[in-house]
Amino acid sequence: MSSNAAAQSAEKHQVARKSTFVSIVLNVVLMSAQITIGVFAHSQALIADGVHSLADLVSDFVVLIANRHSGAEPDADHNYGHSRYETVASLFLGGLLIAVGVGMLWRAGTRLVDLQHIPPVHASALAVAVVVLISKEGLFRYMLLEAQRVRSAMLIANAWHARSDAASSLVVALGIVGSLFGMGLLDPIAAAIVGFMVARMGWVFGWDALQDLSDRALDEPAAADVRALLMSTPGVRDVLQLRTRKMGDLALVDAHILVDPFISVSEGHYIAESARTRVLTDNRVLDALIHVDPENDVIAQPPPGLAPRERVVAEVEMVFASAGLKPAAVNLHYLSTGLDVEVRLPAARAEALQDIEQCLARLDLAGLQRRLGARTLDVQREIDVPAGAVVHERREDGR
Repeated sequence: MSSNAAAQSAEKHQVARKSTFVSIVLNVVLMSAQITIGVFAHSQALIADGVHSLADLVSDFVVLIANRHSGAEPDADHNYGHSRYETVASLFLGGLLIAVGVGMLWRAGTRLVDLQHIPPVHASALAVAVVVLISKEGLFRYMLLEAQRVRSAMLIANAWHARSDAASSLVVALGIVGSLFGMGLLDPIAAAIVGFMVARMGWVFGWDALQDLSDRALDEPAAADVRALLMSTPGVRDVLQLRTRKMGDLALVDAHILVDPFISVSEGHYIAESARTRVLTDNRVLDALIHVDPENDVIAQPPPGLAPRERVVAEVEMVFASAGLKPAAVNLHYLSTGLDVEVRLPAARAEALQDIEQCLARLDLAGLQRRLGARTLDVQREIDVPAGAVVHERREDGR
């Protein structure tokens, strides 16, 4: 994880703890007042809303548990970390919102069926309902602001859960007003409307969380930003494949980059690490895996049946040994155009160059090339000069 992503994750966990504890304290106070005054004022709606606040406490503890586990470091069982605990919590909260909405619809239906048995309530219930409504709406605005600031889907879902509480309290307040003024029908109709809205909200959050758990990719603008970071890396000729998958509020990136096919393995690795470092500067990226391609392997593949390295090296060493030479290195390039073989001889003094040339002249390099099925066979020599510098000379055969 990049330093920016780590700092963002730490801030997110801190905000989650703070906002959730505020919600817990407020819900404990409101639940106590709702149930106590509901019993005193004979308001079944207020008592039910108090039970709803109790459900909020359960969801708050779910958020705390998910927040604690999602911040844990990667381990043997979770190599990429535990960020998806947040997504699971969002799915649970979405289900809880659906259950609350269905419960409100059910309660509204039972009231519509049995309006004449709804007892009048005391005016004190209205005062409590209004206080609860204002408190829950304030809690929603505070939690949503904090959740959007740290871009946490789990905290946004919990904030909208607080909004559903405010909507529930509004239904209770309207029901109490209707009861006080003899309009008992107002309460169940409003409850049915709000219940549908809450259930729909829960479906949206639950579905989004389910998509993230199913490895949903970053949206197109975010993916384009990641591609631009890869393309800006020196040595990267193209991005052949880019895949992303959500991990909580962050994402994992898998990319194939195209580089010069004739560079060394170490240079290709350096380019890949440079590309990865650039991608991790995006705060939406948790980690990145960069694969180096010498060609576009989707449309170009090496011909089948090319000689493996073990055979090539054995043949080259055997042929050169017949002339008293031993290669210092054998480099192979398996490309769609065929096999390219580079043989590098040890460094020698300039005065020995003629002897080496005579040895090479005795070798059947063209025959070796045919036996290997190579497209090219290049022999490189290093010449030691008195100043200590090394000058490279290349002999190309079989083109």
